[in-house]
Amino acid sequence: MAIRVDVYTALGVARGVVARSGHLRDVLEAGGDLRVERATWQSLDDVAPAPVGEMRITVDDIVIAVGDDEPSIPVHASWHELRIVAPPYALAGEMPTLPGYDPGRALARPTGEFVLLRDVRMAVGDDVGLARPLAPLAHVNRYVVERVAADLMLGFYFPGAILEDVDETVHA
Repeated sequence: MAIRVDVYTALGVARGVVARSGHLRDVLEAGGDLRVERATWQSLDDVAPAPVGEMRITVDDIVIAVGDDEPSIPVHASWHELRIVAPPYALAGEMPTLPGYDPGRALARPTGEFVLLRDVRMAVGDDVGLARPLAPLAHVNRYVVERVAADLMLGFYFPGAILEDVDETVHA
């Protein structure tokens, strides 16, 4: 069964269908190129999307991916509010961890390129305060995040990002 997707890159948004079964995260984590069929493309400067047929997007170039599939969410997850700046987007949402997760003592480190967020809000630019609802669930490329604010230390999740206290940021 195909997965309907919205793929946000630094240059714009591709919308279409990924003709693979399974979960979007599995497709993203396979690496290489994401083949989007029946695609439309809207650059950040365009007023409306234009049909382009088929697109191949390098997975490393994806900032945010939203699919209509049923992603696997950890059972009994604890959800943590966070704010992210992943240019050219600012995001707010919640990230799951297992109950009792202590980032300072955890032996397991995050794997994969993408982090799942729920109740995602997004703005173009770096002002999370302007964020509007995007999707119930979205996958964010953790390697393109420049700033993150959360109620726990997430340095291992977002390598290279500037870490801020969630209380010091604007709450959307």
